[in-house]
Amino acid sequence: MAKKTSKQETPTAIIINEDELASDSEEDQVFTDLGNKLAEIRKEKGVIGYILRNTTSATIDLKEPEKIIEYALFSSQVLDSSREISNLFELGEVESILVEGKETNALCRTINGNQISIFMEKDADHADILKRISP
Repeated sequence: MAKKTSKQETPTAIIINEDELASDSEEDQVFTDLGNKLAEIRKEKGVIGYILRNTTSATIDLKEPEKIIEYALFSSQVLDSSREISNLFELGEVESILVEGKETNALCRTINGNQISIFMEKDADHADILKRISP
């Protein structure tokens, strides 16, 4: 006769910190709100596209999708360089960065951990766009 053994499983308690859940939800909401604003801005004449990213997600909408890597590298370098310059010269937190090229401009901003880069033609109104994405 086979001997039956019984195993008793102890339930594992799962502790959820409500503050963390609220924080994640708030961060997701900020990302979603920014995405919606950028989608509207993208429709404007002279706007080439944008990149929106945080630690877990990214949204990219560009006229030239074959250049996504170039735009992403450029955007990352601008944001990283602005932080380094700010630290080096003790400027405090950088609000926004506008890089003006011969034919296009790039407007970069970080809002609540969300990195935003908007690419536009020279004649696009970057001040209006900045106002529209600012909290």
